[in-house]
Amino acid sequence: MSNGHLPVVVVIGNGMVGHRFCEKLRVSGQFRIVVFGEEPRPAYDRVHLSEYFNGKSASDLALPMTGWFEEEEIVLHLGHKIREIDRQQKLVHSDRGVIQRYDYLVLATGSSPFVPDIPGVEMEGVFVYRTIEDLDRIKAYASRAKSGAVLGGGLLGLEAAKALLDLGISQPHVIEFAPRLMPRQIDSSGSHALESSLRKLGLQLHLNKTTQSIEGHGRVEALQFADESRLPIDMLVISAGIRPRDELARLAGLAVGTRGGIVVNERLQTSDKSIFAIGECALAQGIIYGLVAPGYEMADVVATNLMGGNKTFGGFDMSTKLKLIGVDVASFGDPFAAEPDCGTIVFEDRHKGIYKRVNVSADGKYLIGGILIGDAAAYNLLLQTVNNRLVLPPDPSALILGNRDGAAEGAGVMNLPDEALICSCEAVTKAAICSAVTDKDATTIDAMKKCTRAGTGCGGCIPLVKDLIAGTMKASGLYVRNVICEHFEHSRQELFDLIKLHDVHTYADALAHWGKGDGCEVCKPAVASILASLWNETIVKQATIQDSNDRYLANIQKGGSYSVVPRIPGGEITPEKLIVLGKVAKKYNLYTKITGGQRIDLFGAHVGDLPAIWEELIEAGFESGHAYGKALRTVKSCVGSTWCRFGLHDSVSFAIEIEERYRGIRAPHKLKGGVSGCIRECAEAQSKDFGIIATEKGWNLFVCGNGGSRPQHAQLLATDIDKDTCVKYLDRFLMFYIRTADPLTRTATWLNKMEGGMSYLKNVVVNDSLGMGAQWEEEMQSLVDSYKCEWKEVVDNPELRKRFSHFVNAPRKKDPELQFDNLRGQTKAREW
Repeated sequence: MSNGHLPVVVVIGNGMVGHRFCEKLRVSGQFRIVVFGEEPRPAYDRVHLSEYFNGKSASDLALPMTGWFEEEEIVLHLGHKIREIDRQQKLVHSDRGVIQRYDYLVLATGSSPFVPDIPGVEMEGVFVYRTIEDLDRIKAYASRAKSGAVLGGGLLGLEAAKALLDLGISQPHVIEFAPRLMPRQIDSSGSHALESSLRKLGLQLHLNKTTQSIEGHGRVEALQFADESRLPIDMLVISAGIRPRDELARLAGLAVGTRGGIVVNERLQTSDKSIFAIGECALAQGIIYGLVAPGYEMADVVATNLMGGNKTFGGFDMSTKLKLIGVDVASFGDPFAAEPDCGTIVFEDRHKGIYKRVNVSADGKYLIGGILIGDAAAYNLLLQTVNNRLVLPPDPSALILGNRDGAAEGAGVMNLPDEALICSCEAVTKAAICSAVTDKDATTIDAMKKCTRAGTGCGGCIPLVKDLIAGTMKASGLYVRNVICEHFEHSRQELFDLIKLHDVHTYADALAHWGKGDGCEVCKPAVASILASLWNETIVKQATIQDSNDRYLANIQKGGSYSVVPRIPGGEITPEKLIVLGKVAKKYNLYTKITGGQRIDLFGAHVGDLPAIWEELIEAGFESGHAYGKALRTVKSCVGSTWCRFGLHDSVSFAIEIEERYRGIRAPHKLKGGVSGCIRECAEAQSKDFGIIATEKGWNLFVCGNGGSRPQHAQLLATDIDKDTCVKYLDRFLMFYIRTADPLTRTATWLNKMEGGMSYLKNVVVNDSLGMGAQWEEEMQSLVDSYKCEWKEVVDNPELRKRFSHFVNAPRKKDPELQFDNLRGQTKAREW
């Protein structure tokens, strides 16, 4: 049968769900598919739409590859709005004059932003947050706005608030009618934890607020609230919810819900058996599903049935895990179940903004649901525990309080039933993933994506998929190789030993000996780190395999300028050096700030000025602070016994000694230290990769802590030791970490994955159970003795200095694209 005689399926809507339907249906070859999309571009990823402000382009977000519709012989009409459905003649009419016959019609019209009927909503400076075109308009307007607000404190509203932050609105406001944020997903206590974290990030939250009017003269100037308060703003983004796009269905006489949505049955047929509705426009079982995963399931149901199958839509789990402005937020099962129908276990750490709640059945056997704020690492396993009605351990509190190291997680995953749904976006089960490993040799995430499509949607299932791959390989007796990437069939630890054994000093030689291809952005920095850790040669000599920060020995900032951070050991600095910093900052028009690590950061430097700035700083006695490198950053110190009446020992001198010992030593990730003069812990030593705290008898040494998005306290390695012993243990600990950790793995994560945990680490470092102590101390001393300031190496080498010219043929000319604004009396680089 020719393509012209095939049954015609018309799809109205070219969003994520409409596109997924086309992907599912086209494999059969049984239909001619015609798609109408209102927007001027093919389907794109709305889930990650906010990344448009982080550098992703429209083409990066696009779902189909260029030429996909032509290859699949799918007719695509972009920029066409359907104005009429003629059900009698089975025709659709577009606003651009196209009339198309159909045998089956699929409505994937999605939803539109709900815009409240507030006086002034039509003013200039008021936007909705839905399409790439909306984002372009917001981006253009934000460049001349100083303050902005988002109307709506739900999921979409917080995404919009993040966009305003990314666009340089320093303190965006969020207005929410309800008494808490995300009222449909989390409870009051969870909302309080989320609010605390978001306020620290610069959001101004206004809850229980009814917006009465939008004030201004032609353009928005303020919001007037019902409680008579007023908020001056320059722009407003409305993100107060969604409304299903059911207007076409209404005009065509199809059944719709009293509050909107196209009514469908379990096969997603509308009141007209030839017309289907999927995604956010469909009212299934009385529910509008506002997530992409149920929309994908709907697309699969309709495609399967059109191709002769028999599948129904029986509802969908609305559990979700998100990262909102860097804060983990998750809810699963029934998050609002309450006593006496269940037992509730709650953990709350207000200091860190962490809130965890699990609801357990009254008999204590099963998990019903829960909420995770600030730390959602356990989400995937908790969700599987709910969905598969797994019997709980005797102490259910371990679900949120226990130490979830990698081994424990993997074991839990392998105990899931075969039918457990691992990837809800693509409906991939545990059995399908395990079979792909054993039958199709899909032993990497990339291979698994190609084989099963698991992890290609929102990506939230990838940790579970990784554990399933490793667990299946182990159960099958296969060797689980933790290789760096496809170019090197070795782990970082293996490659470290090979490079040392063969005395290799360049990436090209390493690739020639043990690699293949040209390398990638994963293995190049990893090998450069190994070379630097082994030979302590200036990292800029490996510039071709480094990222921009190491290439220019400075951190690139928003707007394209660089920051300069000289080392200030222990935070101790002379008046003469302070004066030099001030003179350099004035001469090169740099923005200055004291960092959290007791140093001074100079922002806004042109790349061509860096060697000249370094030259002046070096002449005054400064050296590189390695703020750009995977190396020791700082050793923070309190004033100790030198000044403090509580100080037991001289913490400043010890911090300076430690920082000057380990400066410049490259590691798998950055390193931070701290030395406190007493248990009051003003240097916050227990939140560092290594921390030293004075005691009456000497020093306590703590290791493997970190702050960041998932903070972890350091653990006690040795008690009441003298300075020499402390340095010896630190030498061993750091060399053990440098030799064995995976690329970009902090010491806390390294310890969490270590078999035997802290007991094993203490045995290796303190008791020297491997007999490597003396060798590691010798290797560390070799690195200490070979230290050179990387800035000075560039300053003294004319060939290296040439690399810092923005224009090769005009070395003194600066980047004309760099623009600067005034910020509180200082110069700040204008964002891209």
